[in-house]
Amino acid sequence: MPAKSLWKPLLQRMVTGRWGRFRMQPVEPAFPEKLTRAGLYLHVPFCRNLCPFCPYNRVEYDEERFRQYERAVHEEIELYAPRLGECDFVSLYIGGGTPTVNMPGLLRMIHHLRERFPLSGDVCIELHPGNMDDGCLQLLKEAGVTMLSVGVESTSDRILGNIGRNHDGATALEALERAAKTGFEAVNADLMFALPGQTLRDWERDLQSVLACGADQVSTYPLFSFPYSDLGRSMKIRRVKRADGRLIRSMLNLADSLLTRSGYKRCAVWSWLKPDRKKFSSITRHHYIGFGPSAASMTGTDFYVNTFDVAAYSAALPGRRPIALSMPVDRRLEMAYWLYWRVYELNVSRMDFQDVFGQGEMLEPVFSGILRPFAAAGMLEKENGGYRVTKSGAYWIHRLQNEYSLNYINRLWGTCRRLPWPAETVL
Repeated sequence: MPAKSLWKPLLQRMVTGRWGRFRMQPVEPAFPEKLTRAGLYLHVPFCRNLCPFCPYNRVEYDEERFRQYERAVHEEIELYAPRLGECDFVSLYIGGGTPTVNMPGLLRMIHHLRERFPLSGDVCIELHPGNMDDGCLQLLKEAGVTMLSVGVESTSDRILGNIGRNHDGATALEALERAAKTGFEAVNADLMFALPGQTLRDWERDLQSVLACGADQVSTYPLFSFPYSDLGRSMKIRRVKRADGRLIRSMLNLADSLLTRSGYKRCAVWSWLKPDRKKFSSITRHHYIGFGPSAASMTGTDFYVNTFDVAAYSAALPGRRPIALSMPVDRRLEMAYWLYWRVYELNVSRMDFQDVFGQGEMLEPVFSGILRPFAAAGMLEKENGGYRVTKSGAYWIHRLQNEYSLNYINRLWGTCRRLPWPAETVL
């Protein structure tokens, strides 16, 4: 095997303890009846406008199709509820798509989830600037939503047009400012960088603009060239050149410098937070149960994903769970999953590791093969009973995620986008 391609399986071995590819198959695992602590996720796959760069599962809004989807979500909730009575539900996260595309239906689903799974933590939702008027924000607040993430993406009309976004910069900033004034516990602004035609000056203007609107947290993401996205499947992908590493690094450094000077603290590889505010996070729950088409679940013993197809999802319920693909998760792989997201959040804590896996488990013996070399390379430093990811480490983790872990997502989501019920996929 050429040296250039050896590092990926070697890194997998260091993190997960195994060689070889992961295989997901159309097997319905047992219900996770022994879960004691988990998050909930609801996927709303409908949008008024389908952004070509978006890799997530979404379809054009249709009222009848939404009605079928909503009915199936309620049925899926009822399949799980009797089997999860002893679990502490620490959060509900709602993503899309555009979750507020049908507000009455969304509110009914939120109410049903809160009724059947008593929550002890936050309710978080992603919002599109074009679907979040004052009435929407007030209804969400009354429904118990505590945190918002507004998909600003860019404040430049020219760049928004380049990526097929159906709102202008003024609309995005006005929506963000209204959200910040409504009284939620945290309002995150999503921004994208390394976009077609975007300069460092454009990027600086984006950052300064969302700060001026009162964002509690700023999360920044590069443009990922997923081959199965609408952008990836079009001829446009050949004309959209991925920014080189120097520009990406310059933009991340600019974000870190500007936000740190403004009093924000880096709380993840791509996110910065006001010190006195709660952190908005979409993907770092250790165990979670997902509802809706394409929603994934991680139970500690299994990882599985629902069919992406709205019609197939609706037809499967209530007779059976609409799981398209699954794979068993052994203890070492579960630990690797924990490590991945702790590194993403820049803090690898021994205490947290023992809290999740038991007092008899020690962080270093399990992961010495990766913690030591990363520390020696200056990517990690020992701090407060664990390890802290350095500024240099945050950049290289971003690069590793882009080059390595996104390959898993490409294979899984690409297969599930093509086929409602795949025979299997090898990651």
